[in-house]
Amino acid sequence: MSKTASHVLIVDDEPAQRMLLRMIAEREGYKTYEAECGVSGLKTLARANGEIGAVILDHSMPDMSGLEMLQSLRPDRPDLPVIMLTAHSTVKVAIEAMRAGATDFLLKPADPDKIAAALDGAMSGRADGGELRPLTEKLPISSNFPDIVGDAPAFRAVLKVAAKAAERNVPVLIGGESGTGKEVIANAIHDASPRAKKPLVIVNCGAIPANLVESVLFGHEKGAFTGATGKHAGKFVEADGGTLFLDEIGELPLDAQVKLLRALQTGQIEPVGGSGHQTVDVRIVAATNRDLREEVAAGRFREDLYYRLGVVPITIPPLRERRADIPALARYFARQLHDEGDISCSEIDSSAMALLSSYDWPGNVRQLQNAIFRAGVLCEGGCLGLRDFPELARQSGTFVIPRAVAAATKHPVDTLSPPPSAPDAPLGSPPDSAASMLSSAMHKAVDGEGHVVSLAELESAHIQIALRHYRGKMSEVARRLGIGRSTLYRKLGEYDLHE
Repeated sequence: MSKTASHVLIVDDEPAQRMLLRMIAEREGYKTYEAECGVSGLKTLARANGEIGAVILDHSMPDMSGLEMLQSLRPDRPDLPVIMLTAHSTVKVAIEAMRAGATDFLLKPADPDKIAAALDGAMSGRADGGELRPLTEKLPISSNFPDIVGDAPAFRAVLKVAAKAAERNVPVLIGGESGTGKEVIANAIHDASPRAKKPLVIVNCGAIPANLVESVLFGHEKGAFTGATGKHAGKFVEADGGTLFLDEIGELPLDAQVKLLRALQTGQIEPVGGSGHQTVDVRIVAATNRDLREEVAAGRFREDLYYRLGVVPITIPPLRERRADIPALARYFARQLHDEGDISCSEIDSSAMALLSSYDWPGNVRQLQNAIFRAGVLCEGGCLGLRDFPELARQSGTFVIPRAVAAATKHPVDTLSPPPSAPDAPLGSPPDSAASMLSSAMHKAVDGEGHVVSLAELESAHIQIALRHYRGKMSEVARRLGIGRSTLYRKLGEYDLHE
């Protein structure tokens, strides 16, 4: 779906919020519709004649809540991506939203980049923008070094260095890819330090507009700039006596880097518009997913600030380099969701665990946590299986028998299909004997109890065979089935099938 041909429906009762969301969507190349309430949103959706490719929906509205609107639109638009926005991010709200059919979930005030990423993921069908991150982060994660999950030698070595650094009042620079757990380590450093009873203040440097960085960090005086209607203390003052965690420090503008360096050297800050200095006692822990040495070489990061921040540098290894930790992390997140979210599912079966362990997890621990969260909330039993990770199964080439077909054929749902035909076999070549047996089973018109299966179950089974027979070549599958590609994709969604 091209961005220029896509429309986004924004439903929010706050005019200022609608304007902000419209600006973000239009900046990304989308056209927009707006509605001030759920009832109006449903009417707009009905009048749009299919032009709307995604909805940004406020959770709390006066006449009809976001959940009520979501439940109302799902019968007619089961595949429409819906991004839920809320000011109250709790596990309960998240579970309700996901079960109602929310595609993504963002916490107000959402960062513009996160909204843009969520929109892009929704429009492209990836659903990998917000990934329910604000919500999964509400689940408590232990910040005590001994309780942090992971036994890989490289990871334990990082924890050992971090634990020693925590005892000393020195800056720590945490490196690593996004989602590796830099904030967890920062929390552990603070909790194990002599400053544990003082505040830990977290600042995402990448989420602050460049013209407001100095004000956010160092504060400002009343009238210092347009919109400064009162005095603001700033994050350094908030963290006085405690720890200031500067996440994504590599995003900090150069002019703000100069002031930060001075604050580290002297322990003094100067508020924007102020005429004097204020002394603060702050321990700095910084984190970045960039290689700051490369940033220094490119002139985007000050070398003196780099060495001042990196008194104790540590780098967290990505999850793909410590695969042995995946089962323990997955079980931890599943039990955590069971305990904190009142979810019946608390275990993961061996086939699903094998799938999780074989995946590369480009989003690292955070992506694994989100995957377990999404699967656990939508799981209908007490144990997560392959069927609960359809996207991972599709990406890995694993074929899972859908529920409807499994019920009709008495085939185990969590059983992998036989391997596909050899890559060099021509399209339409007969499948191997095992695949033929599976195809035969799926085409049974009468189930094990002597009842005729529904047409929908037979159609789902036939589409699956076509997908296997032509090895996911969607144009060929649609042509052989005598339907259009758009119809084929719609049916894939209806029957919960995957290419």
